[in-house]
Formats: sequence, C-alpha cells, structure tokens
Amino acid sequence: MEYLKAYTDYTIFGILGLMSLIMVYAAIERSLFFAGLKPASYQTVYELEIDMRKNLSIIYSTGSIAPYVGLLGTVIGILITFFDMGQAGGNMDVTQIMIGLALALKATAAGIVVAIPAVMIYNHFQSKVDTGKLAWQALNEKSLINCQETSDAKI
Repeated sequence: MEYLKAYTDYTIFGILGLMSLIMVYAAIERSLFFAGLKPASYQTVYELEIDMRKNLSIIYSTGSIAPYVGLLGTVIGILITFFDMGQAGGNMDVTQIMIGLALALKATAAGIVVAIPAVMIYNHFQSKVDTGKLAWQALNEKSLINCQETSDAKI
C-alpha cells in the first residue's frame, strides 16, 4: 500500500501529461495540414477524407480516455484513504479523512481538464473534415457544370 501512496499521483499525472502532449502534437500537426489543404488536388472525396482524418483518433481517444484515467487515480486515492482508516482502528481524525478524499478527487479533476480541450479540438477538426468534403464536392460539381457548358457550346 505504501507503493500506491508514493507513486499513484506521479503515475496518473504522468499518464495524463503524456496524453496531453501527444494530443497537442496531433492538434498542431492537423492545424498545419488543414492550413495547406487544397481539396482540388484530390481525385476522390475518399482520398481527401482519409488524409483529413489522420491523427484525429488520437485527439478523440484523449478526450474519451482522460476522465477514466483520472477516475482511476481517484479510486486508488479513496482506496488508500479507506486503508488508512482501517489501519488507524477507528481513531482517525475526520479532517484526515476529508483531506485524503479531497486529494483523491484531484486526479478526476485533472482528467477532466485534459478531456475538455481534447473534445473541443476534436470537434473543431471534425467540422473542418466536413467542410473540406463539401468544398471538394462543390469544386467537382462546378467543374462538371463547366465541362457540360463547354460541350453544349461546341454542339
């Protein structure tokens, strides 16, 4: 149990920090990609969608998993608090219990702090995917109309 006390916070916050760094990397990479995106350079909308969706799963997974990682830290913190209560044999001060429970909840808060921006960033890029597909379709419809007008003019 001492091992859990000593390393739970470092482990949980380390995992959340790593998840955040990877998510930020994916978000920057996607931002740079979308800044230079030219839908007209793609032959099919499927090729465009494949390229636009790259690394979005990393951002989505971070937003989905981070609260659970935080919750795991909270559960372990509560487990430690209950263990300490049992070891004290009922002679534990209420303030010590409350401090233990309050500190356990910081992991959940950290998980939520990581998840909220990840979900917002994912939704932003999902909107860009939808817009990019519509732009490609509009360009191709416009090209098709121009080709039809040109062929009609020759007849």
